[in-house]
Amino acid sequence: MKALVIHGIHDLRLEEQELSVPAAGEVQIRVETGGVCGSDLHYYHHGGIGAIRLKEPMILGHEVAGRVAALGKGVTGLREGDLVAVSPSRPCGNCQYCAQGARNQCLNMRFYGSAMPMPHIQGAFRQTLNASADQCVNAEGLSSAEAAMAEPMAVVLHATRNAGEMLGKRVLVTGCGPIGVLSIIAARRAGAVEIVATDLSDNALSFAKSAGADRTINSLNEPEALEPYQADKGYFDVLFECSGAVSALTAGIHVMRPGGVIMQLGLSGDMSLPMMAITAKELQLRGSFRFHEEFGMAVKLMQGKLIDLKSLVTHTLPLERAEEAFKIATDRNQAMKAQIDFTA
Repeated sequence: MKALVIHGIHDLRLEEQELSVPAAGEVQIRVETGGVCGSDLHYYHHGGIGAIRLKEPMILGHEVAGRVAALGKGVTGLREGDLVAVSPSRPCGNCQYCAQGARNQCLNMRFYGSAMPMPHIQGAFRQTLNASADQCVNAEGLSSAEAAMAEPMAVVLHATRNAGEMLGKRVLVTGCGPIGVLSIIAARRAGAVEIVATDLSDNALSFAKSAGADRTINSLNEPEALEPYQADKGYFDVLFECSGAVSALTAGIHVMRPGGVIMQLGLSGDMSLPMMAITAKELQLRGSFRFHEEFGMAVKLMQGKLIDLKSLVTHTLPLERAEEAFKIATDRNQAMKAQIDFTA
């Protein structure tokens, strides 16, 4: 079995790994598709995310889907050949946060492809994966490429839930990579009446427009385009900050109405904030970290044709060209979501 292993900055290797039989309660999956995420790119280009650093070789990847190849003892509800989306969220179920229902904050979380703990949690970019049956959501009716989009969609569904009431709200989205574009889709589905999106890439903004943004702004070419929204103490009710750039967050804060909600999704390390504006406007700054039960919701929304994410997959490359997929995913002028085909 081959797996995609990161050893350091720009040191990505396709390596042979041993294949074990599924244990009781596990499902063995032949992985078909894996999506390259922003966190994967951080490990590839920077050797970590913020203060989290790579300390040992680690299999990357957490956006995967594939076919059931074998069932461990006691597994019911799935059959060999079923297409499943695999949730990377593996909370312990026993700590204080799991007991409180905040399973995304689990003290003993084992999230695929994370260098946060030591030893690192190995990821899902491998040809065959043994996963707990409760991680596997039946994705019949979808393609494996669509099913692999359940993970980033779940991230955004969790953030949208954290943002609160969306019906009739005016929404600003800063940063239109996959998470930003998915935020537009989720906000519109939840009832947002107006959505404005900003980015530095015209290619990214074209996807934002197709996803439902009423107006798109290239902040590089139109640096003052948000200024009219500052009138009367601000215009937007909700900000989805998806870039991780302090300039985008600051610009967004200045156009928020008093009492508005800032949802911070972009991760790039610590940022300095205009605290006077946050305080004077009584803004609510909220974080959003991962997800849990929203993963199954994402699959059901796609199966029910309530959202269509097929057009967001712009590139699919075979496993032997995985590093090329990482390079393409880095180029926001050509890519939205790059995926790896583990069967090719």
